[in-house]
Amino acid sequence: MDSPSTALVSRRDLLSVGALGLTGVTLPGLLAARESTVARGARPSADACILIHLNGGPPHLDMWDPKPLAAAGIRGEFSPIASSIPGYRVGELLPKLARQMHQATIVRSMHHSVNNSHAAAVYCSLTGHDRGEQGGGTKQTDHPSPGSIVTALRPPQQVVVPHVTLPYMTQEGRGGPPQPGFFGGFLGRAHDPLFVLRDPNAADFGVPELTLQAGVSAQRLSVRRRLFDDLNRRSGLGPGNRPARSMNLFQGRALDLLTSEGTQRAFRIVEEPDKVRDAFGRNIYGQSTLLARRLIQAGTRMVTLSWAPDANATWDTHTSNFKRLRGSLLPQFDAAASSLIEDLSDRGMLDRTLVAILGDFGRTPKINPRAGRDHWNYCYSLMLVGGGFQKGLVHGSSDRIGGFPNNDPLVPGDIISTIFHCLGISHDGIIYDRLDRPYRVVPTGDLQRGLLT
Repeated sequence: MDSPSTALVSRRDLLSVGALGLTGVTLPGLLAARESTVARGARPSADACILIHLNGGPPHLDMWDPKPLAAAGIRGEFSPIASSIPGYRVGELLPKLARQMHQATIVRSMHHSVNNSHAAAVYCSLTGHDRGEQGGGTKQTDHPSPGSIVTALRPPQQVVVPHVTLPYMTQEGRGGPPQPGFFGGFLGRAHDPLFVLRDPNAADFGVPELTLQAGVSAQRLSVRRRLFDDLNRRSGLGPGNRPARSMNLFQGRALDLLTSEGTQRAFRIVEEPDKVRDAFGRNIYGQSTLLARRLIQAGTRMVTLSWAPDANATWDTHTSNFKRLRGSLLPQFDAAASSLIEDLSDRGMLDRTLVAILGDFGRTPKINPRAGRDHWNYCYSLMLVGGGFQKGLVHGSSDRIGGFPNNDPLVPGDIISTIFHCLGISHDGIIYDRLDRPYRVVPTGDLQRGLLT
């Protein structure tokens, strides 16, 4: 068993494929973060998290919070249908997910004061932090993504990629910069996720970054590893030299990943039965959701799925909201999300795997002249399943048109804080940047025990 100091140092052993190097976090910062954040955290009710981010703003009135008694210009084209929670109804285009609602916590009273810019709202929804701006891309000074914090403080026990984001590095508008909230931020680039930016539905899908180059066998790499270790020993980079030792461990972990059968197997989605792949949906989002389950099953701590190549591409339904929801968005989401919940439940994984389905905001109750709904941060809904969240809970409600919370309002920081709690991390603990400056794990927000079992 590792000594306490070994366990602490090993928290720097994280991989960012294509940018292998030191995390930049100093040993004192790691020691302090461990003591104040992990040790104070609750016993984890979840070992892993799949975060599905419906990037662009999913319409809550057409999904989780229908208003059938409102005027036609508000209620829209869809009728509500019964769910597996008695008395709770969802939009008619979620028939499969409706049968899984008894497994879930639904929050219908979300809101935030951040402006309606996608970048600012996405960042707030993922970190609980408001950068106070209209737009802009990711910055090195950003608060780290949930996956970056989780894998920095609770790295996986297996030799696997700790944190993956797929299938897009979502842009703030087509051709714009990457959105904030998905990266390592002030923890450093080595805490960025592995971005898998290929279509898992493609016949030739693979992750060449985690594949040995032609002519380099696993045996040859093992010989290189032994040579590398021997050179370090001869150079005095042994156990007594902690900073150098952590570098050695980090580089060694990168080599381990290249020869890890678990890592290689997780990405071989072609091994899934056709029946399973069909159930998730033969499209980039359905197969990305299935790949997320395979990665979690292999030991990856967190997978984030961003459901849009750019902020305006999918859920940003300013025009033709109902046509787009009916044509692709909701059938694809319904198949992927319901299959994920059913699959995890059948495998006995749901109790220890947290599925969080979030968005940057909701959409306006009033339908605009282009048959669309616009940005609306004043009230929206989200869904949380497994990992310690209550089953069959509908938290909060909105007013008669879905415009504002009617009771029990929550903000994004409350949800992120509660997710961290389930993963064994204290939301009000401290993490340190590369200059040993302290930051609260979740800048604003509180643990919501009423959502948990």
